[in-house]
Amino acid sequence: MPNPSYPAYTPSHGYMTEKIQQKYIAAAIKDKKLPENAHRMPEILTLNASVNPSKPLQFWQLYSVLGEKRIVRLLFLTQYINQYIVQNFYQKVYRDDPWFRSVFAKIGDTSHHVRTQSAMWLDVMGGGFKYHGAEFRLNFHHQHNAIELMNKKGAERWIKLMVQTLDDTTEYMTDDPRVRISLNTFLTYFTAKYVEDFGFQTNMMFGVTNAPMKRKLNFMNMPDSEIEALPEAELREALVGRGVHFSEQADKSTLINLAKRL
Repeated sequence: MPNPSYPAYTPSHGYMTEKIQQKYIAAAIKDKKLPENAHRMPEILTLNASVNPSKPLQFWQLYSVLGEKRIVRLLFLTQYINQYIVQNFYQKVYRDDPWFRSVFAKIGDTSHHVRTQSAMWLDVMGGGFKYHGAEFRLNFHHQHNAIELMNKKGAERWIKLMVQTLDDTTEYMTDDPRVRISLNTFLTYFTAKYVEDFGFQTNMMFGVTNAPMKRKLNFMNMPDSEIEALPEAELREALVGRGVHFSEQADKSTLINLAKRL
């Protein structure tokens, strides 16, 4: 991967960006995918993607990498081979089984869905004020317009088509391999929300998502009680990261004493 220069596109908050960001961070902390202080970490909160390829790309940073054209075209690849992704998805939808496409057709044509879905993606991904009505509008759409698809069968068909779309348009996601992982994370988060809101289950996945982000421990600034409360695995990992050598058979009390001496 060539060294990126981000932001490639200047991002800004939209109607949904900050609220979705905070909800995702809270859920990720609960699931131990982000550290407990993630709400205060500038590298997570920023809308600009890190130039360090080892740092995860949060989905609200995607606009700074992809820009508007790539995001809009993620869903509907037209007859021109140099088009990108929103468009490709809806082309697949309108070629799908009647029971599935009829729900979309009742709401509007392909261009309508491309406009509204693109607006929501751009808004959440750092592309500015695009999706008027924010979460109220999104929730209303799923509870009324798309309610026939808010179930296991509908969700799994949607996921299948979206995965095909992302696979078909890999070449348009730039040379940064974190983009696909970030898109998977974005889609997985919203799918989990719909699973909870509408009470269905699915085991289908979009693919690899952002790996858990470990907090950096500074033992010098931690009280003894906080060090003692750390899980043994986290203690071991933090000590190794600090270059501290110890036996693999060392028990937790030994690790605690080593950490307190730093």
